[in-house]
Amino acid sequence: MDFRAILTALEDADVRYVLVGGVAAVLHGVPVNTFDIDIVPAREPENAGRLAVALRGLDACYRQHLPKRLEPIARDLMLPGHHLLMTRCGPLDVLGEIVGGRSYPDLVVHAPRADLHDGLRVQVLDLAELVAIKRLLTRTKDRAQLADYERTLEERRARGG
Repeated sequence: MDFRAILTALEDADVRYVLVGGVAAVLHGVPVNTFDIDIVPAREPENAGRLAVALRGLDACYRQHLPKRLEPIARDLMLPGHHLLMTRCGPLDVLGEIVGGRSYPDLVVHAPRADLHDGLRVQVLDLAELVAIKRLLTRTKDRAQLADYERTLEERRARGG
């Protein structure tokens, strides 16, 4: 999996999105494993068009339709549902909304740009908001990870970060 290549493709296409989920948590220092990238993009037509172009460049197709190659299109990327994609660089989940109906405008105010080195800067949902979201989830996996998220947040706050 090459998460950096996926994020670079999105940034190169000037896609507006917020990085959420496990990769965002790892960037904040939470000790979890993750096997995909989760993003919440702005769902306006222009951004959905740029996202569709970036996804084509990544050879993205819907995972649930493999081995048939059903590719995402801009019109569908403006909907609030989930697009669970496989790219040549690994899995990418494009989420129209996350728990509580939170969409890009709700999340972007909690997502400062983070420098991932070599000039790659992405908007990453802050750890406090990731914890708040994780608390609302009911899957066993999410409940099991919550303690790690909360402990990391407490440690960062204790260090003044």
